[in-house]
This record gives sequence, C-alpha cells and structure tokens, in this order.
Amino acid sequence: MSRMKQKYNDIVPALREELEIANVMETPKLEKIVISVGAGEEGRDNKLIQNMADTISLIAGQKAVIVMAKKSVAGFKAREGAPSGIKVTLRGANMLNFFDKLVSIALPRVKDFRGTPRKGFDGRGNYNFGLDEQLMFPEVVFDNILKTHGMNITIVTSSDSDKEAFALLEKLGMPFAKGRK
Repeated sequence: MSRMKQKYNDIVPALREELEIANVMETPKLEKIVISVGAGEEGRDNKLIQNMADTISLIAGQKAVIVMAKKSVAGFKAREGAPSGIKVTLRGANMLNFFDKLVSIALPRVKDFRGTPRKGFDGRGNYNFGLDEQLMFPEVVFDNILKTHGMNITIVTSSDSDKEAFALLEKLGMPFAKGRK
C-alpha cells in the first residue's frame, strides 16, 4: 500500500467527523490528476514538443499525449492538426504516487514557496494551480531540457463542494498559502 493511500485511510474518520458525513461512501477522495502544458509558440517545433512530452511523461510516470488542435484559429496562429499541448491523466496508484511526490518533494523545492493559492477551486470540488517550471521535480535532468516550461495541475475530487475538497487536500498535506480562502 502506498504512503498516500495509508494516509488517506488514516484521515477518513477525522474528515467524516469534521464534515459531518454519516455514510462512509460519501467521504471525498481523489479521483484523478490531470497535468497539462500548452504548447504556444513551441507547437511549431516538433523536436521541442517531443522534448516537452518526454519531460511530462518522466514527471508523471506515465506516457503523455500530444494534443492536436481541432480547428484553425487565425488569432492564435493555430492550424488544424498542429500540436497545441500535452496532457496526461493519472488515476489509481500513479495518481497517489504523483500527489505524494508533488506534496513532499517537488513543492518544498520551489524557491520562496509560500504555498499553493487557496482560490484555485472551481465551485465543484476540483482544484487547479500552475507551476512555473518543471525543474522542481527530481526526475528532470537540467541538461536534457531544451526549454523550461510551466504546467497546469488539476486535482479532481469526488466532492461537490469546495469546502469538502479543501478539507481533503489539506488533510492529505497540500501546502496551501496562509490567509483567508
């Protein structure tokens, strides 16, 4: 059993008591984590887009998918069928391992880190936040990176409210910034 799964099993009673949940099956839990990177100008360079996909695959521990544009948009200089981003969806053990690595290793390595923003919730129990660069993850070797890039991380929970999702993530060890919600 992974460390994060054990931690979740340990916090369930306290979480149920705090949120006043009668049924065990209604306890919020992590469903999936989506890591995505927008290609932007780099979408025109196949070597660069492949390097970005390899980096995200290395970070996630699962093969990343290069997302192609569905329509041409002149304002964004996007062509139909051209690479527009990279994404990977993590579930199960891979999700828990990534979350553990993110919370206990990667985020503490960020210089002047004050916590993730509290206002990243979408009203439906999902949490979004962005990272400025990929170099905080221990798997990434600086010499193999052609260009640094950021990423967006979406944490989807089974909860319908932001209050329940916040309580779950806080108890799992997500380092939220101090201050009000």
